[in-house]
Amino acid sequence: MTAQRSVTILGATGSIGTSTLDLVERAGDAFRVEALTANCDVAKLAAAARRTRARLAVVADARCLDDLRDALAGTDTAVAGGAEAVVEAAGRPVDWTMGAIVGCAGLKPTMAAIRNGGTVVLANKEPLVAAGDVILAAARASGATLLPADSEHNAIFQCFDFARPERVRRIILTASGGPFRDRTVAEMQGVSPAQAVAHPNWSMGAKISVDSATMMNKGLELIEAARLFPIDPARIEVVIHRQSIIHSLVDYVDGSILAQLGPSDMRTPIAHTLAWPDRMATPMAPLDLVAIGRLDFAAPDPVRFPALRLANEALAAGGAYPAVLNAANEEAVAAFLEQRIGFTDIALTVEKALARYCGDPAPGSIDAVLLADAEGRALAHAAMEKQAA
Repeated sequence: MTAQRSVTILGATGSIGTSTLDLVERAGDAFRVEALTANCDVAKLAAAARRTRARLAVVADARCLDDLRDALAGTDTAVAGGAEAVVEAAGRPVDWTMGAIVGCAGLKPTMAAIRNGGTVVLANKEPLVAAGDVILAAARASGATLLPADSEHNAIFQCFDFARPERVRRIILTASGGPFRDRTVAEMQGVSPAQAVAHPNWSMGAKISVDSATMMNKGLELIEAARLFPIDPARIEVVIHRQSIIHSLVDYVDGSILAQLGPSDMRTPIAHTLAWPDRMATPMAPLDLVAIGRLDFAAPDPVRFPALRLANEALAAGGAYPAVLNAANEEAVAAFLEQRIGFTDIALTVEKALARYCGDPAPGSIDAVLLADAEGRALAHAAMEKQAA
């Protein structure tokens, strides 16, 4: 990298945003921060804006704007608040945007960034899962470059031959299996939210940690992979790899398998997207393969982890079904974290919502996707109420 690159980080106070900031700040003058957004973590957002001298800081929750204004008084950083302000921040012309806003709140900001035609890094799953066709069409129209920050998709991106996709035989997504990979269904029925968020390999937020525990996270990643890479979805496989050292693999017709290995640290894939098509240094130590010693693999159990089947069914159904899957899962995970439903009820809730959905078969806009998302949430709540009755 030579010329300074302008960057915007959407979701700057979450785990992905924090990791991105760490890399940006370590790189000295290589990057200029245009905008940082957060939901309402004023202290963390203001501290990051001060350190990076960001031109704009935005809170999605407008009630937090006065606190942000006070926290950044005396600086040159402009402030704004509200959902529309986040979209406007995302729409500022920059070279590189990190999209790390959790949930469907990230859809409109991501679309605004894509319309600028720069490089947009997708760290949240909702754009490609819920609105894949709409997002990809917008990127084609603007000429935007979409790069995946998920460790699995970033690994595939590094190994996939886009010039000769017909030579790819399989994509193999690796999954840690989460904290309950060795538990029976009966044992999983009584697990607590604290147990579910205690991921054995990764440090992540509560929602994505629960998704890893149910393996819905891998189901959503399967849908993302089908959007990102020109391959028949039937040729995308999932294997359990408990060490999380191999992040994914690409199998070619000649029998060669290319794999990307790295530490269980999101700064590695984020750094790849920050510097792409170049490389940049990170603080991660080299992998000690001798210390690792062994790499294990196993097939996922569809009985214990039905989320993978549900994701495959939603992908096959197409249209709005992946949006409904994602929305129902978000509501079910939130209910589990609030201890209103049990762990195994999460997949059951999603399955019932998918079975009862009969809305728009092919949403053609973000607004249409959001309508499907709202219906998926309503169906999930109806299913949970019926279960509780």
